[in-house]
Amino acid sequence: MPAPVPHQPLAERLRPHNLGEVIGQQHVLGPGMPLRLAFESGQPHSCILWGPPGVGKTTIARLMAEAFDAQFISISAVLGGVKDIREAVERAEAARDGLMQQRTIVFVDEVHRFNKSQQDAFLPHVESGLFTFVGATTENPSFEVNSALLSRAAVYVLQPLTADDLKQIVAKARELDAVPKIEADALDRLIAYADGDARRLLNTLETLAVTAKQAGVEAISDEWLLKVLGERMRRYDKGGEQFYDTISALHKSVRGSDPDAALYWLVRMLDGGADPRYMARRLVRMASEDIGLADPRALRLALDASEVYERLGSPEGELALAQCVVYLAVAPKSNAVYKAYNQVRAFVKQDGTRPVPMHLRNAPTRLMKELDYGKGYRYAHDEEGGFAAGENYLPEGMEAPGFYRPVPRGLEIKIGQKLDELQQLNAAAQKRE
Repeated sequence: MPAPVPHQPLAERLRPHNLGEVIGQQHVLGPGMPLRLAFESGQPHSCILWGPPGVGKTTIARLMAEAFDAQFISISAVLGGVKDIREAVERAEAARDGLMQQRTIVFVDEVHRFNKSQQDAFLPHVESGLFTFVGATTENPSFEVNSALLSRAAVYVLQPLTADDLKQIVAKARELDAVPKIEADALDRLIAYADGDARRLLNTLETLAVTAKQAGVEAISDEWLLKVLGERMRRYDKGGEQFYDTISALHKSVRGSDPDAALYWLVRMLDGGADPRYMARRLVRMASEDIGLADPRALRLALDASEVYERLGSPEGELALAQCVVYLAVAPKSNAVYKAYNQVRAFVKQDGTRPVPMHLRNAPTRLMKELDYGKGYRYAHDEEGGFAAGENYLPEGMEAPGFYRPVPRGLEIKIGQKLDELQQLNAAAQKRE
């Protein structure tokens, strides 16, 4: 008697076997697009795939290994560690030195979960070309991936799948007879619930298929769908807005100083299943970007709200997030620091590497002192009013750029007045010279 064929999940049955079968992500995989060109180049390169869950990061990595006839090694940063990295290195060396001289692609899922030393462990092997590194992350790699590793990998941003993309996936599942017929209203609700996540969609379809078969249901109606999935489904039935549209509405409501709207969008996201920790991170960002030094307490309150949620969890901790959202909405607004930071980044990127003026350099050794490092530096605390009027802290030849311009709101009113006073002292000192 032959052994029973093991059940294959629907997601695996529908997994693409080539780029042409991939649904969505055409902004990077379409003809002439960067990731498609990388596949067609014949030479794999290290990269990081950044995007929300269920948009095809693992699928793209597997297709890359198949396209380059490479050994595919997958590591979960959640479960793995240095031991897994070491084993991957050994397998890559064996593949390289074997008869086939095969390439290796090491795929690290949730790479942001690896700490700095674990991420650094990849560097020498990426640089030597022993293997091609492909990382997948749902977090911004600029903040979560070491700069050294990030500089050696191209970053491709993947987007949530559109409603049309998800409907194509449902159609493919229907072609396999994996799910019964789905009525239009039920399909729209199902797509809204999936929220751009193909994995969520396929898992739900599989649940529905099993339940429908047991109940003898030939066509899934909207009413039956709600009956089977209950509150879990209704929570996502809020008009079908995409996740990032809703967080945008929250951010803009805070920026627009509307506490009712801000609170509404916060609750909409929490009710829709958004991770409260993600919401807490966004509140911290809002406090820095839109309130800044007009009310420095906002940033502290956002950090406190995040900590309270970590201590209490749901639902008690969500009240702290609500308190924070209302405070941010009614706080005075300033994006002066945000604008100044972006201007400085743009300036430094296009400007040359200006040397540090001699009087500002550190002089820990006698040789450095003999070379005039630190010579002429004025210690501000020894000056009248704790301010060395007329002193220059910018590179020589660089005019005062005026990056930071306080707004006339909140604490920045006083900050602006203070800066005006200091500028007057500088001007008076320069006249005396």
